Amino acid sequence: MFTVALAILLAMWRLLRGPTVPDRILALDTLNVTAIAELMLLGIHLRTAVYFEAALIIAMLGFVTTVVLSKYVIRRDIVE
Repeated sequence: MFTVALAILLAMWRLLRGPTVPDRILALDTLNVTAIAELMLLGIHLRTAVYFEAALIIAMLGFVTTVVLSKYVIRRDIVE
């Protein structure tokens, strides 16, 4: 869990410091994946299903966010 927490800190550093917009989008996606991993590990450690459901919600929102931001960077328009 400490290694995943370190990965979250590094992804946040890249999100705040990233030189380009695609770097920041990639950092946000990495942050989503590491947050999901941290919640899964916490759920396994505490033996409860609540954290798994929260990880599923974050996964769905993270996917939609990445797709929308990538589409915005490519076309400069979200709605077709």
